[in-house]
Amino acid sequence: MTRKEVFLDEMNEVVPWAELVALIKPHARGAHQALGGRPPFPIEVMLRIHCLQLWSNLSDPAMEEELHERPLYRRFVGLDGAARMPDESTILRFRHLLEKHDFAPQVLGTINAGLAKHGLMLRTGTVVDATIIAAPSSTKNKDGQRDPEMHQTKKGKQWHFGMKAHIGVDADSGLVHTVIGTAANVNDVTQAGALLHGQEETAFGDAGYQGAHKRPDAAGPAWHVAMRTGLRRKLNPFIEPDFIAEQLEKTKARVRAKVEHPFRIVKQQFGYAKVRYRGLLKNTARLTMLFALSNLWMARRQVLGARG
Repeated sequence: MTRKEVFLDEMNEVVPWAELVALIKPHARGAHQALGGRPPFPIEVMLRIHCLQLWSNLSDPAMEEELHERPLYRRFVGLDGAARMPDESTILRFRHLLEKHDFAPQVLGTINAGLAKHGLMLRTGTVVDATIIAAPSSTKNKDGQRDPEMHQTKKGKQWHFGMKAHIGVDADSGLVHTVIGTAANVNDVTQAGALLHGQEETAFGDAGYQGAHKRPDAAGPAWHVAMRTGLRRKLNPFIEPDFIAEQLEKTKARVRAKVEHPFRIVKQQFGYAKVRYRGLLKNTARLTMLFALSNLWMARRQVLGARG
């Protein structure tokens, strides 16, 4: 078996298809035949196609072509030997249906509820962080301007244009429970309170979250925030208080490292290093779905092991 086949087999086992279909079904249209149109494709087929798009970072036209060219994809979505395939407009309409009814947070909640049954979401601590998702900065388009909802920001000595994906992850399992999308110039600490679920006793963040404990919306848990780089460089390892402070920083860094794993999966494995659409709404919905699926990928061995 190829790595792609192994990946799809494992995801096919861990994705709760029936529960996700039940979420979408009340809002799906089923009157095409009564109106004289083409019969609709099953919701699960379209949902599987949508997941394939996310895992391979494909556009709607590219997804249509892949369904025609790859027998593996047709088998996965349940269209092996079918007389017709969904065209790019059908794929587009299904994605718009998910965006219109804000299904992405519901999908994340449904998946996390299933993982909690396996004891994977302890919710006693939260690690928060943000990453920049690049957007096209060129103005060579029909509007002659950049995306007005994106913005530029400086990180280190490098300027970036795009959006930020802010996430809160479980401090024990590293699974994502909250996703927020903003313009790239929004300060990380302003989203600290919104990334908490309210049940945690401790919260961890890098130096960008200095002062989070002073914000009214984030004052609940005990915050463990990294020391600023300039101050940490001044620590003398031969002085006992500085030595203890350095060891404490290393301990906090080991906990914060768990927040980097979902970023790696979404940006490197799923290929979402650049935004695919204009505007924050569509891109945040896509990111939320990606992080929900990344939770399943990270927890697949525990879920499959629990099922025997």
